[in-house]
Amino acid sequence: MDDALVASLTLQTWLLFCATETVLCFTPGPAVLLVISLSLTRGARAGFRGSLGILAANAGYFVLSATSLGAVLLASWNLFVIIKWLGAAYLVWLGVPMILFPTHFTSIVDPSPGSTLERGPATFWHGVITQAANPKALVFFTALLPQFITPPHGVAIQVAILGISSVLIEFVVLGLYVAACHRARGWAENPRVAMPLQRAGGVLLVGAGARIAAIRHA
Repeated sequence: MDDALVASLTLQTWLLFCATETVLCFTPGPAVLLVISLSLTRGARAGFRGSLGILAANAGYFVLSATSLGAVLLASWNLFVIIKWLGAAYLVWLGVPMILFPTHFTSIVDPSPGSTLERGPATFWHGVITQAANPKALVFFTALLPQFITPPHGVAIQVAILGISSVLIEFVVLGLYVAACHRARGWAENPRVAMPLQRAGGVLLVGAGARIAAIRHA
């Protein structure tokens, strides 16, 4: 097989991966629902920081996929269940107070200094925990990703290329969600809309938790 054909096949594999990743990123899952909720209820900066947390967790999964640890984690039924239920419980814990005790809009646009949901590290870690505790992400990076790798040569480089591509694609997709939600917040300046909006954000988080809880081990 000549070098041109090898390059062509490599390009085809990369394009197929990018297409698959793009579709998966646009599909509303726990990560997307978290970003939408943060962006609608806490603003674009909160949504952006949550997105960075999600991307950081994905980067960690790519490191796992390059080692045998990912396969070990995926094969462990007990660990899979623990990760799944911790992730689901965390999202429900975030969402239920927003449904039961929605804050007034003034607390959203001008949050108090002690507001944990508004602090940069807090929203970043919301993203990290949500994605890290999503077993579907673990399945993707340890089971689906290897299908796009051509062993035995240059495996680390291939994983790096796919990893960077995935992060860039998801960065753009999540950025589009943040931008769309930011534009939608204009009509939410009406106090009558603010509290239902908070409740809707809480419902999104609880729904994301339910989606994680419904995931079954392959």
